[in-house]
Amino acid sequence: MNVERVVAGLDIGSAKTTAIIAEAIGDRHPTIRILGVGQARTTGLRRGIVSDIEETTRSIQKAMQDAERMAGTRIESIYAGIAGEHVNAMTSTGIVAVNGEEISRADVDRANDVARAQAIPQDRELLHAIPQEYTVDKNAGVRDPIGMIGTRLETEMYLVTIGSSPAMNLRKSVERAGYRVRDLVLEPLASSLAVLTEDEKELGVALVELGAGTTDIAIFHEGKIRHLATLVYGGNIVTNDIVHGLGVTQADAERLKERYGSAYEPMVDPEDVIQLPSTVAQGDRQIPRELLAHIIHQRMDEIFDMVHREIHGAGYGSRLAGGIVLTGGGAAMEGITELAASVFGTGVRVGVPGEHIGGLSDSVEAPRFATAVGLALYGANRLVLSGGPPSSKRNFNSPGVDKLAKRMKNWLEDFF
Repeated sequence: MNVERVVAGLDIGSAKTTAIIAEAIGDRHPTIRILGVGQARTTGLRRGIVSDIEETTRSIQKAMQDAERMAGTRIESIYAGIAGEHVNAMTSTGIVAVNGEEISRADVDRANDVARAQAIPQDRELLHAIPQEYTVDKNAGVRDPIGMIGTRLETEMYLVTIGSSPAMNLRKSVERAGYRVRDLVLEPLASSLAVLTEDEKELGVALVELGAGTTDIAIFHEGKIRHLATLVYGGNIVTNDIVHGLGVTQADAERLKERYGSAYEPMVDPEDVIQLPSTVAQGDRQIPRELLAHIIHQRMDEIFDMVHREIHGAGYGSRLAGGIVLTGGGAAMEGITELAASVFGTGVRVGVPGEHIGGLSDSVEAPRFATAVGLALYGANRLVLSGGPPSSKRNFNSPGVDKLAKRMKNWLEDFF
């Protein structure tokens, strides 16, 4: 293990905090070797936003320490995921005149800088600035304008902003746990690195992340991120429905959902019976498993319907030849792809991290690990692109390095 090439991804979800420590392998398109995985229950988050710093800090410490123990190494800085209702995205345009005949990298950087220089409100911060396409004179839809002949260059950029206060509380929780935030990365974008193929992103695909507190949607088309949305409904609301529908505790509802839950009622055998936890008032109780499936099916159908409306509202209803990819903890439930296929009327698959991963890869082969694995992949690419250790002998005090790091970050945004 080369310690200088070790990266860590931290996904602080509403139900679980997941830490992954990995080593970046290779130099052009790095893969990662999983060295350590840690998980802890999250108690300080509400709908994806830190509501209790002390509790969140405890969850981070436990998950990170478990991962460090498994990896046999101590981590100083991490790539942390962020998501929630406070995330906003907009398209911005930058136009510049081209001096020379051929468009150079400097011209592209200038156009991107103009597009990036949007006035961001004081209570928000810019998280990602992702170039989508360029226009050279009147030729629209150019992917890479360098070397083309023209006098006017226009860039269309996708700007993702987040609330300053949720970002500060997340950073504070990580710092209190004893780590430094290397970068905040939007969670659906991180997940896309772990579970989407280049072909899917090219053809048009919607990544639907089924979390406990929220459901995040990211639409890709022609290789680029085109639309982001967050619904404030997730697995927790399904658990609450079970609590009220069956008269059981929150903990028992969660256990029943995980052990016997099915999101598609027609798949359940009508003969199946589930034993409910007995109470003094109610004694021993049995229910048909169909009843549990009915409760889950109704709510998940409603959530998928909202996702469907969001996709259509964004104008991508008939442009997703790559179908729907479900990920996040909720995507592991039996019947989830069958229900999603009936709602969306298109191909649906569950996104599980698998490509570009070695080492203890079997320990992250579940949809709930998509974000954390994606964060580690993002970190590995940042490490390699910045000419990071071990091959770099660059003088990091020279003024050109800042510029280079900035350009590398922009280059990395082309991922999305």
